Amino acid sequence: MLLTVNRRFTFSASRRLARDGWSVAENERVYGAGREGAWGSGENYEAFFVFSGAIDPATGLLVNLAEIKRRLGPLVDGRYDHRFLNLDTPPFDRTPPTPESLARALLTEAREATRGLPVEAIACHLQESAATAATAYASGAVERDFWLDFSAARRTYSPHLSEAENRELFGRAASPAGHGHGYRLRATLRGEPDRATGLVAPHAEVAAALAAVHAAFDHRNLGVEVAELAGEPLTTENLARVIFGMLSRLLPVARVRLNETAEFFAEFDGRELGLGLERSFSAAHCLRVRQLSDAENERLFGHCANRNGHGHRYTVQATAAGAYDARTGTLLPLVCLESALRDTLAAWDRRHLDLETDDFREAPSTGENLVLRLFPRLDERLGGRLARVRLFETANNRFTLRRTGGR
Repeated sequence: MLLTVNRRFTFSASRRLARDGWSVAENERVYGAGREGAWGSGENYEAFFVFSGAIDPATGLLVNLAEIKRRLGPLVDGRYDHRFLNLDTPPFDRTPPTPESLARALLTEAREATRGLPVEAIACHLQESAATAATAYASGAVERDFWLDFSAARRTYSPHLSEAENRELFGRAASPAGHGHGYRLRATLRGEPDRATGLVAPHAEVAAALAAVHAAFDHRNLGVEVAELAGEPLTTENLARVIFGMLSRLLPVARVRLNETAEFFAEFDGRELGLGLERSFSAAHCLRVRQLSDAENERLFGHCANRNGHGHRYTVQATAAGAYDARTGTLLPLVCLESALRDTLAAWDRRHLDLETDDFREAPSTGENLVLRLFPRLDERLGGRLARVRLFETANNRFTLRRTGGR
């Protein structure tokens, strides 16, 4: 099992994605910004730094996130925030500040800035815009994400099941009248960025591949108008599989995620399917170690040690993984994932975690401890198919527990 904590930082910067001496056409082919001016354009970036290590059983922490903020805040603010990266932030005076290159630089600098802490920075995910992002890993791997939106109608059903079986498995979604969704696709490419361009793949190739998917699926009745789905189960899982196949013929795709709604998605990486669902719960808590004094708890947890407590609207994302059932077109029935989350979170919803549940009477109710308790309960309800649990405490703090080697 791998437990990680994730801390978000934001910065605003301008950058120019083009190379001097290249023609407008070549810069457009590679970067999609061939006509960008000499001073470039701007983005509001979000940098998510991911740390792993051993949990302290007394405090329930992998690391004090206030210390992460203290060490990385000056780095992000000083080198990146309100800068023209091409002139103000070396080495981007020599190479274009692509998301891939920025994520790698941020991770390298974060690892140095957090040296000596009991955790290791293992990844930096850099969200450049709503349409694209990049992730750099301590292993050296780099990924680039692209998002695509499309709207489509479908009837959720499998041609390999009877009408009664379809109704039992898919409920109202199996109605012959169909229904529709606004889908959001994330395609994740993986590879070594080109040394000349700083990109995993040039803009023109990515844009053409995504445009082909958009043309095939947008404003279509999927069971009637999409040739790739003829005779196939019309499920979110199978849609993800089919789109992965289309894209992987053109791009170095590592995986795709297809959100059918903001809270529900399917993933496919060419081998294994994932099915994810998000639900929230509201709870109060107070971060304290009983054996420590008030002053010591305040130094350790800051405002979170307030004796009167505080609260969060937590979001939990659970992802099951496993083999695809070609007959049903599913990984598992969605109702199983829904009931597992609902029943597990009900014990904490509208409660003070430390005073009204048994889980945290002795252990601090840190995000780390919450995911450590959530995982086995969800996994049991899902028959051992749980791959990952993510807990979003705030927009800045995220905690993840996943099976080693999993998603």
